Amino acid sequence: MSTTIDPGEVAKFEAMAAEWWDPSGKFKPLHQMNPCRLHYITSQISAEFDRNLTHPQPFAGLRILDIGCGGGLLSEPMARLGADVVGADAAPRNIPVAQLHAEQSGLTIDYRNTTAEALAEAGEQFDVVLNMEVVEHVADPLAYLTACQTLLKPGGLMICSTLNRNAKSFAMAIVGAEWVMRWLPKGTHDWAKFITPDELYDLIRRAGLDPVDRKGMVFNPVSWNWSLSARDLSVNYVTASVKR
Repeated sequence: MSTTIDPGEVAKFEAMAAEWWDPSGKFKPLHQMNPCRLHYITSQISAEFDRNLTHPQPFAGLRILDIGCGGGLLSEPMARLGADVVGADAAPRNIPVAQLHAEQSGLTIDYRNTTAEALAEAGEQFDVVLNMEVVEHVADPLAYLTACQTLLKPGGLMICSTLNRNAKSFAMAIVGAEWVMRWLPKGTHDWAKFITPDELYDLIRRAGLDPVDRKGMVFNPVSWNWSLSARDLSVNYVTASVKR
């Protein structure tokens, strides 16, 4: 069975597994970004599947895959919104951390130590694939995105976020986040693996999906908050695409 897993990338996150739910730990940037990510995810899902977010459990009946789920920072909110959630991660140590936190939170989430390719080969199908901050860590982005496309039902939605590749993203995500602020261990990201928005749109299309939206996720160092931007995709950005 083919795989796009990069063992070196998996090892980086394995080493940090115990810190997933520490908002001041090595995953502090994801905790800070999570409200912004969730706003985009929930708005795209509600629009695509005509769900009212003011209703209790608006995602009931939807099967959602959180690929590269880590400790479950996105899986848990999706479960609270009523979705049937599968959280998959290639790093074995992430799974018990995620399982324990879900149990402590009273949530039922199907966490698995597996890959997108293995799930696709097994014939699994989902309404939504959450593919957040993963594509820049795989060995073959096109093969990986093609596996994600295979996992979607017709009419299904993929949300995919990553980092742009330019001088600003190097300054912010590598120098700023890893070297200066030390939010992440040095070497967490490889700038050469970052993907421009146009490159990602091309990869998504070649994988068989139709891109329908993209937004920037912008950090404000004054308010210390993240927000969505229709214009500024210079560092972090997120896309939505549909399987027609």
